[in-house]
Amino acid sequence: MPNASTRPKRGRRTRRQPREDPARNELVSRSLESAQQCLFNQDYGTAFVHYLLVLNLAPMLKDFARESFRFTLFKWADELDSVGRVQDLFNCFEQALELFPADEVILNSMGEHLFRMGFRDEAAGHFHKALKLKPDYPEARENFYRVANWLVERWHFLMLNDRGRNQKYQQAIQKAVERGCNTVLDIGTGTGILGMCAKKAGAAEVFACELSKTMYELACEVVTANGMKGGINILHKKSMDMEVPKDIPHRVSLVVTETVDAGLFGEGIIESLIHAWHHLLLPPQTGRVIPAGATVFGMAVESVEIRRHHRLCVSEVGGLSLGAAGQLHSPVSCTADADDSLEPYTTERLSRIPGGYTALTEPFRALDIDFNNVTELEGLSSRETQRLHLPVTQEGNLDALAVWFQLHLDQESSLSTGPQEDTCWEQAIYPIQNPNSVALRPGDQLVVDVSCRDSFLRLCSISVVRDGHEIRLDPHLSVDTQQPGTNPNPTPTASELCSALAGLQTHQSPPRETCVLECSEIALLNNRHYHQSFNQALDTLLTGLALAKENSSAVGPVNPTTDPNDDLLYFLDVSEGFSLLPLMAARHGHVKAYSSVEKSQHQDVLRRLAGANGVHERRLEFWLNQANEEDPAVLKRPSREKLWSAIVLDCVETCGLIRQRLMEKASLEGGRVFPERIVLYGMLVESDTLLLESAVQGQEPTLGFNIAPFINQFTVPVHVFLDFSTLDCRHLSESVELFVLDLMKASANYTNREVKVRATSSGRVTAVPFWYEIHLDPEVSVSTLSQDSHWKQAAVVLQPSLEVRTGDWVCLAVQLHKSSISMSARIDNEDASAGLPAVAMTTS
Repeated sequence: MPNASTRPKRGRRTRRQPREDPARNELVSRSLESAQQCLFNQDYGTAFVHYLLVLNLAPMLKDFARESFRFTLFKWADELDSVGRVQDLFNCFEQALELFPADEVILNSMGEHLFRMGFRDEAAGHFHKALKLKPDYPEARENFYRVANWLVERWHFLMLNDRGRNQKYQQAIQKAVERGCNTVLDIGTGTGILGMCAKKAGAAEVFACELSKTMYELACEVVTANGMKGGINILHKKSMDMEVPKDIPHRVSLVVTETVDAGLFGEGIIESLIHAWHHLLLPPQTGRVIPAGATVFGMAVESVEIRRHHRLCVSEVGGLSLGAAGQLHSPVSCTADADDSLEPYTTERLSRIPGGYTALTEPFRALDIDFNNVTELEGLSSRETQRLHLPVTQEGNLDALAVWFQLHLDQESSLSTGPQEDTCWEQAIYPIQNPNSVALRPGDQLVVDVSCRDSFLRLCSISVVRDGHEIRLDPHLSVDTQQPGTNPNPTPTASELCSALAGLQTHQSPPRETCVLECSEIALLNNRHYHQSFNQALDTLLTGLALAKENSSAVGPVNPTTDPNDDLLYFLDVSEGFSLLPLMAARHGHVKAYSSVEKSQHQDVLRRLAGANGVHERRLEFWLNQANEEDPAVLKRPSREKLWSAIVLDCVETCGLIRQRLMEKASLEGGRVFPERIVLYGMLVESDTLLLESAVQGQEPTLGFNIAPFINQFTVPVHVFLDFSTLDCRHLSESVELFVLDLMKASANYTNREVKVRATSSGRVTAVPFWYEIHLDPEVSVSTLSQDSHWKQAAVVLQPSLEVRTGDWVCLAVQLHKSSISMSARIDNEDASAGLPAVAMTTS
């Protein structure tokens, strides 16, 4: 029995409250007061240090100080960013996240900085964490969608939905494994589908490597979900950094890969296969590669769409002569003297290019390569340039060389990326950068050089041979030479030679100034209607403002000490990229225009154009050069007393979305805002193409492998860079106004709107393509859907799609949050039949 004499145990004593530390409390109080004072004085760096001290010493103040701390952090981070103190910026965010590890706003902001600096994998991680903490956080969701477009490019979905392509790879891998290739390395595994094909075929060992952190993690999830975690070893590594036995225990007998781009060699397949043959793959007698090789084809084409995106096609826009601009061209060139920063080619899907294209030559064979011959791979870059003479079969202007290839998986099976094929591939485009049109006609020969310098496929149009005479297309080379072995008698007419000589520079002409602009900037310069519309609206506005100033001066007393600059109208252009609008404004009398152009080369172009068009140098300034030294990101106005007379906004991104931070720019103090409003239009469509480009459609196209749920995490509901005019789709309604954004009166805007759309055809609504009408004033507007627009369109892809019948009323719920547009759809015949309003709005 228990000992009765034992003293009863006491209950647990109440924990003693921590002893107050007056010195500590005084330090916290003073630091908090200092932080608030520094914040008031806009000394954000010192304020941030004081807040760190306060919150580390007194964690109980976190809820109280959270908002002020966030504000201080973001302001200090912007200052550090503006002066290039990148490491200090990230140190501050790490310190902040130690205090607030579950703060979705801080996580999202750090992700934005990471994304702007090119750390896309890390940015995606921060956006994803923010969304896990707050799934309905719109800023994080919009940012995650934007970064998803970079991390998992849309071609991944098209490729995985291409059942024919996947089956051919599977069959080639199956045959190789059955013939004894039982150890496999999948280079650039992506989702892991080729490695899983090898394992399913019976390979004893399968290894895979992937450089992208996002795709590596995705592949690990996919392989695990398909029950192959122990059978496929995936490395987060570049294949060229792999070694035996450090990364794989021994050499493999089969390498499978699809590290090719539209130009075949652009993803580094040559370098990676050379390394594999030397370090990872068994000798050719027992080792092999899938694909086994490739044949490259090409043809010369005429395409207005390609032309207007790569070279200047107009001599005057908006009342400005462009002769003094020099030679403007896109950052795509593979000429002998091309800068290393220029890309040798761009890509287009010729079957869907607006305005179509015309083939000027028959397809020609440009190059053959054997991926199972390491000597041939190593000698590719040193191959002699191959010169081809291509007979011209169709009259037209030479705008580009289009290139595609046939990928030989093995001796029996191949894939083609040609423009006539139903394929997930685009074609490589080598645009002609000659400033003048190159007119070809049947009977001409186009001379093309083919080379592989730096393991990039390069095709360069050298000259045109007509009636035995060669007209060089390179402006730095001689124009007219007699071709050996040709008949000198059939010479061109005098007018033809004069035209050729006038159209092409010779070595005796002084070199023109050259300047590289983005493709969208070249297309904007070529958009006559856009500049004419702005010129008309500017003329109306500035004439009215000048008249109002004159009237106000006439009724007031004359001040002899008045600054002559007081009569000026101040015009601010905050467009992103190259813009002629400030010059167009500066030509209108008493106007001082401020341009947002940053690059010194682009500023030089505008200065040359200003001089040639009679604009005094003092009437054009570059406002980023006038920034406040304390905060370079803040615009310094002409003076405290003056406001902007007019502000021009670049409202729509080239991709088809509303530009980020648009309303913040519209709120700059000033007078008239250009444009005054933008109206969003859309249409119901049925398009399998948009579905295939937006998400993997089940397991059937991916050979039964469970891939869709994992890759579709990166599905983005808004499809951008869309050419609606060539989209393969059925229109299920007329176009309808979806949303209006007033840039002059922000208080009049709303965030949500419901619109009733009547179905004109039965079908499945899979998407709502949309575009904008940009109203400069009540009389003048420009459309982003016009044929000569430099803008693309966008579309909201509905998940799930909506079945409709002719006559159904579809209710579209449209939401605009900052620059993010979202839509949902439902059939709502009851309200429509009851005669209720077709539009309902919620004001922000």
